[in-house]
Amino acid sequence: MSDRTCNVLFLCTGNSARSIIAESLLNAAGGGRFRGYSAGSHPGGRVNPLVLDYLASMNVDARSARSKSWDEFARPGAPRLDLVITVCDQAAREMCPVWPGAPAKAHWSARDPAAFMDDPAEARRVVCEVYETMQRRFARLVALPLDTLDPHSLQAAVRAIAATR
Repeated sequence: MSDRTCNVLFLCTGNSARSIIAESLLNAAGGGRFRGYSAGSHPGGRVNPLVLDYLASMNVDARSARSKSWDEFARPGAPRLDLVITVCDQAAREMCPVWPGAPAKAHWSARDPAAFMDDPAEARRVVCEVYETMQRRFARLVALPLDTLDPHSLQAAVRAIAATR
């Protein structure tokens, strides 16, 4: 890779929680070297309010976050993706669009806060857990020597980060 910004797309099914956390947190932590985006295979159309509240409490800007389809990133004129990371086990099993430029791919499993919305206290704990897991993973991601990594090496490095809990 060159010294340009590394564009990372985070995918989950509904694009309401995990991928929104990842997008917002990477944009805060990326130091201009990384730009995060998020999308869903079946977006729900709204961002989980618990996620927005938590990100605001952590001073992470999520004002532009919106639930959107992954199709937006397969169209002409979409940002050129360097890396696509699924954060939901279901999305990881789905047939993704063909991404222009053949970006590196990895899977970073994370629990879904939406699965706990009948217990708001547990849902908030899961939001916090996802945030902390992504924060640890991003500490390793932003430390990667992007200028020395070809796409295959980037993919291997990002897949190894998945073990970071």
